[in-house]
This record gives sequence, structure tokens and C-alpha cells, in this order.
Amino acid sequence: MRIYIGLDDTDNKYADRGTGKLARWFEKELPKGCRMWGVVRQQLLLHDHIPYTSHNSAACVVVDMKDLSLLPELTHRAVTHLTQHSLPGSDPGICVASNGVRDLSVLVHFGLLCTREVVEQKAALRAASGFHLSGHGGTNDGIIGAAAAVGLTASGWSGRFIEFNGLRDFPETVRVSELNQAHIRVVSLDRDAQAPAPQDRVYTKNWLRPRLWGNRAVLAVHKTGEGTWESLDEKRKKD
Repeated sequence: MRIYIGLDDTDNKYADRGTGKLARWFEKELPKGCRMWGVVRQQLLLHDHIPYTSHNSAACVVVDMKDLSLLPELTHRAVTHLTQHSLPGSDPGICVASNGVRDLSVLVHFGLLCTREVVEQKAALRAASGFHLSGHGGTNDGIIGAAAAVGLTASGWSGRFIEFNGLRDFPETVRVSELNQAHIRVVSLDRDAQAPAPQDRVYTKNWLRPRLWGNRAVLAVHKTGEGTWESLDEKRKKD
């Protein structure tokens, strides 16, 4: 069974970490019988009427577990983690949903809406009806991004992985076969290029961040030479 834990608005403008890092830390808090599948960053709408710290992104921790009876304990630990690590001045929110209890289509629709429209808390509460959704400080506006992060990630076609099978431990240049072993699929987006071969090498620009496509981790690349490829994405330069 797959559990989605959405987190949003946990930092402030003076923070040395963002919500993504807080989400990645949660792996150490998982109860026995739970395994982190990955952490996905979701980009939400940038708009003058939406307050945010830097880029208005939210994070979703994806957890696999076999025993649904662990869900209350997992939720409790997630809420505790959020409240312990959220910073003063933030408006933290958390959403926890399972794909085996209720249909997630309403949350998926809500997540997509948050990428193109300004929404209010009451819309998030309606979308997350039947699931856990709670705010833990400030205006509680973080519940909007938390619910959206769950919906977008549950869609299987949005966001990029910021944690997945040790992606941060790979070298700057890595063989396709090594990425495949980590369940990261390498896909060429060149119009006429051949498919990357297992022995080919991929230059990741020291920033390996696969996209969530088809409920899989997919690294989009383009060909740079014979047996060599380069990731299409790269780290955003800070202002």
C-alpha cells in the first residue's frame, strides 16, 4: 500500500533549509514495517496573491507499507516531525492519504488546480475530506500546498524526485545501467536519437533529479556524442 504525506510552508526567509529537506529527514522517523519509496518536489502556482518563501514548492513523502494498521502511527510521527522542525513564522500544513482507502481523484484534481489558480483553505479541506489534513501554526495556509502535493504526486505525472534510491550518492557521470539498477529509467527526448544503451554514460551536471512520469522515476536526457548523454535538467541558480 502506498501512503502520500504532503508537507508545505515549514520554513522562513532566514532558514538554512526548505520543506524538501525536512521531508527527506522523515525517513529516519518511519515506523518498522514502512519504507520510503521517494520524496517528490511539487511546483505550485507563482502569483502575487500567494505568499511563499522562495519558489512556492511543496514536498510529498511517498511511503510503502503492507500493514494498513500502521497508518495512525505513521500519521502521528509525521505530524510530530512537522511540528518539531517547522520554523517560527511559517504556516505549516500536512496531508496524509492512502491509495488503498479512498479514491484520490478529488485530491489529484485539486493539485492540478493549484498549479494554475489561486485557491483557499476551504477548497483544500473539501478535497482532502476523509483524509488527514491539518495546519500547525501561523495562518495554516500550508494545508493548501500539502494537499496539492499529495494530489499531484498521486497522479503519477508531476514533480521531480529530491530523494529516490540514494540519488544524491551518484557521481557526476554515471552509466545508464547503474541508474537502471536504482530503478531510474533513462529516456531520450531527442527527436531522432537512439535509446540510451546500458553501457552509455550520462552527465548529470552533479544534480540528479528524475521526474515523476508514469509513477516511475524518469531521467530525461539528450545525446551529446557516441555513447554519451546529458540530463536536460540542472540546478536553478540562486538570485
